Amino acid sequence: MDWEKMIAKAESVCTPRELSQSSFAASVGAAIVTEQGNIYTGVCIDTPCSMGFCAEHAAAAAMITAGENRILGVVAVHKKEDGSFEVIPPCGRCREFLCQLHDDNHLAQVKLSDRVVTLDDLLPFRWK
Repeated sequence: MDWEKMIAKAESVCTPRELSQSSFAASVGAAIVTEQGNIYTGVCIDTPCSMGFCAEHAAAAAMITAGENRILGVVAVHKKEDGSFEVIPPCGRCREFLCQLHDDNHLAQVKLSDRVVTLDDLLPFRWK
């Protein structure tokens, strides 16, 4: 897995901006690599009333739109106020969501700041 390339792709879409008085986008960027070797990216959209979604969801939607669903790796980055980036883990909702898109996605690798784990490692007691 080329984590440097994946992180660079996630950082390239992580361009925080205001959408409206109450909504913001792209403080988090994500990249997903598939079984076919394609990389899909997405950004978070933060809105009131829990209507927004995470960057991993946006990247997964792009992947599904392109006709794929088997994930081999995922990384998310957050752009801090000083302009630097930090690798962050997917939230619990994203972990479960990505697992549900293909029966083998629980084996997908997830880049953390200091190591690589699987979705299974991050979500050991799935509801399934």
